[in-house]
Amino acid sequence: MLNNLRAALLVPDIRKRVAFVLGAFALFVFMIHVQLPGVDEKRWQDLLRGGSFYNFLGFLSGGALQKLSIIAMGITPYINASIIMQLMTVVMPQLEEMAKKGGEEGRKKISQYTRWLTIVLGVVQATTMSVNMSRAGVFYDSSWQFIVYAVIAFVAGTLFLMWLGEQITDKGIGNGVSLIIFIGIVLRYPTYVAQTVQIGQTGGLNIFNLFLFIAIALITIVSIVFMYQGQRRIPVQQARRVVGRKMFAGRSSYIPLRLNNAGVISIIFAISILLLPQQALSWFQHSGTVPAYVHAGPLEIPSNATAVSLFVQTYFSPNTFLYNLAYFVLVVVFTFFYSSVVVNVKDIADNLKKSGSFIPGIRPGLPTEEYIRRILLRITTVAAVYLGLLAILPSTLQRGLGVTTFYLGSTSLLIVVGVALDTMTQIEARLAMRDYKGFIKG
Repeated sequence: MLNNLRAALLVPDIRKRVAFVLGAFALFVFMIHVQLPGVDEKRWQDLLRGGSFYNFLGFLSGGALQKLSIIAMGITPYINASIIMQLMTVVMPQLEEMAKKGGEEGRKKISQYTRWLTIVLGVVQATTMSVNMSRAGVFYDSSWQFIVYAVIAFVAGTLFLMWLGEQITDKGIGNGVSLIIFIGIVLRYPTYVAQTVQIGQTGGLNIFNLFLFIAIALITIVSIVFMYQGQRRIPVQQARRVVGRKMFAGRSSYIPLRLNNAGVISIIFAISILLLPQQALSWFQHSGTVPAYVHAGPLEIPSNATAVSLFVQTYFSPNTFLYNLAYFVLVVVFTFFYSSVVVNVKDIADNLKKSGSFIPGIRPGLPTEEYIRRILLRITTVAAVYLGLLAILPSTLQRGLGVTTFYLGSTSLLIVVGVALDTMTQIEARLAMRDYKGFIKG
């Protein structure tokens, strides 16, 4: 890997692309500090300390939400729009036809639909955030005109990041949107390290627990690399063909089924479902309504929104058993769901049959489909359990070892490792392409 990086920096074209990516990162860091005017800093920080949902969004935005920058929403609306469009491509026959047979024009149309959906989701999210921030006293100006202004600023910031991501994809190396999320996560780590060192120097942290935490983190990263690159290769044999007067011998190949087909999507879905209702209920704590309960024998059942909010905050916070159990179950369910969406077993079996290929010992058609589905079920079960355990690992580690200053999120680890591996793969592909071109010219 280091040799490939060194070789890439010696190639003018790749060096230029890397410089463009670094320049885009610098622009992203600059935009983090472009703050929305008229914000009560103290009130906003108090609100952040009581909301896990805001902290999660802020972590993915590189701290832009903590500073209430105009890019406070980050690239999240675009990610959600892309996921929704990907799911709709499977559900709606028109979009599926456009994606498969529309060629470049079809992909451009789907990209355009994704951008419009990003605007819609961005407006909804920005309006919800702005209205609730205004009610909580974050804005000095609580008029509807300022709320509209804040919504426009937040949506414009997201659209700017979407444009910046597309520029990185075209003129840089790697997927631009993924790299923006990557740098947003990485930017938070120096702060966490500084806070951990500061508490360690004052004696507020057990050194043994800290080293154990680091060791477990490194083991987790290695396991993510194996999980990310792991695949089940199904052998495929192609029958002999006669084309004109020539006979082509059959050749062997394989179908690579990735071990983790859901990637980080299942964890993002699960944590969004868990944190969004919790954040929505927490807004009622500032309404001034006294919590009310209905007595049913020894039980006290919450009877208004404030009481429900207090119940959720007490028994369903991120460090409780119920929260982690629900988190694990949701990650497992979404992993199975998304894997079934991404890997179309029927299409794989049909394509093998049309090309005259077959899996040794398995008849073409329905038996092949069932065979691949059984294999997919087994590897998805392993991936789902692994991702579920990975999702609840950070809170368990922080609670057990007492290292609360370093946020080691499963989402962030999967994104950082995955984006780094994808970027290195693209660099290696460009180096290989350059070598082939030199060979041909020679």
